[in-house]
Amino acid sequence: MSTSESRNGLIIRPIRREEIPRLVEIIRNSFLTVAEELKLSPETSPRFTGFSISEERLYYQYDVEKRVMLCGEIRGETAGYYSLSNPKDGECEINNLSVLPEFRHRGIGREFVFDGIERAKHAGCGSVTVSIVDTNLRLRRWYEGIGFRYEKTEKFPGFDFTCGEMRMELGR
Repeated sequence: MSTSESRNGLIIRPIRREEIPRLVEIIRNSFLTVAEELKLSPETSPRFTGFSISEERLYYQYDVEKRVMLCGEIRGETAGYYSLSNPKDGECEINNLSVLPEFRHRGIGREFVFDGIERAKHAGCGSVTVSIVDTNLRLRRWYEGIGFRYEKTEKFPGFDFTCGEMRMELGR
């Protein structure tokens, strides 16, 4: 699988290494709206993606992990990004799903999730996971509406909140 185009004109394609600086901006801008809404700050939650994402981290994922990293474009303008972890124990994880505020409510996030599910199936994964801020009930309901189920809650250092893990079993 490489590039796909959805009915809303979204083209999902693998990123190019030289796009990483712009993608860091997109991830930050997307996650910062969540930080504002949930009243998170760099002091209380320094590991929150909106505060901790960096070019170095994405270069590592690209160069070393060889992670599947994709962006979505509408009419040539980058609207968002997500990555899919390499299969581990038959499981893939959707990471850093980001849609810029001006492109939200057009089904782009949903298209990213469905694209990730198809790529995970193609990679031989039996399930897909995603981690969310546990108190973000709107996002939790959104993922549940797609078919994910809430599995567990974990507290990690560097976060002023608990993380919730959601999972979807994939029928192969």
